[in-house]
Amino acid sequence: MAEKITKSADQWRAELSDEQFRVTRERGTERPFSGKYNSTKTPGTYVCVCCGQELFSSDAKFESGSGWPSFYQPVREDNVAVKEDNEYGMRRIEVLCSRCDAHLGHVFPDGPRPTGMRYCMNSAALDLKPRE
Repeated sequence: MAEKITKSADQWRAELSDEQFRVTRERGTERPFSGKYNSTKTPGTYVCVCCGQELFSSDAKFESGSGWPSFYQPVREDNVAVKEDNEYGMRRIEVLCSRCDAHLGHVFPDGPRPTGMRYCMNSAALDLKPRE
């Protein structure tokens, strides 16, 4: 696993757009169907917008109808971390970048085969590196 990255809120704010900061560092959520990667079909690898760690392959992306980019598995299990999220009266599993602790979205057990999981991510937390 890559070395952990830790920065102050001011350092992150200087490197990210307001929306990227709100989503990744303040655990925000973009509006459904508003993210730039929701309907993208470009082949490539989605990386963490904060630290560049590889997170999801376009090969694992699917149309969930939820309004957020959805994947059935990460590139590597240890590239993401999960933790229980009980805010807003809901019980969910939050997904974080394991390298810099950026909030990425949530994972739900209602995805397609082969994993049955739906990693529901915020576009603002991702950067797509197109396949060459």
